[in-house]
Amino acid sequence: MLVELRHLETLKAIHETGSLTRAAKRRALTLSAISHQIRELENLLGVVLLERRQKPLTLTAAGARLVACADIFLPEVARAEADLSRLSENRGARLHLALECHSCFDWLLPAIDALRETWPELDIDLRLGPRFDPIPALVAGEVDAVLGTDRVEHAEVQYEGLFRYEIVLVVPKNHALAQRSSVDAEALRNQPFVTYPVELERLDVVTRFLRPAGVEPVRARTAELTSVLVQLVKSGRGVAALPRWALADSDVLRDLHTLRLGESGLFGELFLAIRRAERAAAHQSAFLAIARKTAFELLSEISPLSAA
Repeated sequence: MLVELRHLETLKAIHETGSLTRAAKRRALTLSAISHQIRELENLLGVVLLERRQKPLTLTAAGARLVACADIFLPEVARAEADLSRLSENRGARLHLALECHSCFDWLLPAIDALRETWPELDIDLRLGPRFDPIPALVAGEVDAVLGTDRVEHAEVQYEGLFRYEIVLVVPKNHALAQRSSVDAEALRNQPFVTYPVELERLDVVTRFLRPAGVEPVRARTAELTSVLVQLVKSGRGVAALPRWALADSDVLRDLHTLRLGESGLFGELFLAIRRAERAAAHQSAFLAIARKTAFELLSEISPLSAA
């Protein structure tokens, strides 16, 4: 059989993204690896699969035929793998997920829906993290994975990278800082901040931007939901530091201005923490792959991470 699963997955990614670069990002491969796969398949089959002179890239008739096959074949393979994995386990699998990331719901919920399609019997539950210490809960078996930005080194915990993102300052458009494109820490001295309800020590803007410059943050209000936090900023209750992708909706940015934190920007990394003993569990691997794919498809301001 000349056509392999990796060929179908790559060709489908190119078709859906219209770009070799974006397809490589989705597949977590290098651009050269993507190009090699397509040329290898074209040589094996003796046909041209892509109209390379067009942008975005389009498929030839031969390429379209293979993508039609992929649309049928790949979901069926995923379902079969999930079924076989469930049959090989002696107990029902569960994924109780603790969230430290308040602004993840826009891509996390679609990822969970996609996971349920191939793991319909998987016991899935979500738990917000500010009210408890998630890593000890993970080690104790109270939860099965933690989605967050804090790495707490522990012999029993494995960290898998999801993506890297930029943290930006959000101010009302009538704010004194709204004429700038970036801001230094000193300009934020005595500025009231609206934050999520977590300890200041768990906020990157505090530990990696303000305090290293000798600036102690002033917390004005807290809010668990990003939408509420944004409304507090709009109403002049304070400024906020948020992931840029959480502000992608044009309606959210109405009456707001975003600034880079420092000239080169402040960047964070999102990880999935799991118990090291369960790192090979099929449902954990399935969730990680689906979470990465869904995030890359829905968010434009991120870049992939490998295992950490």
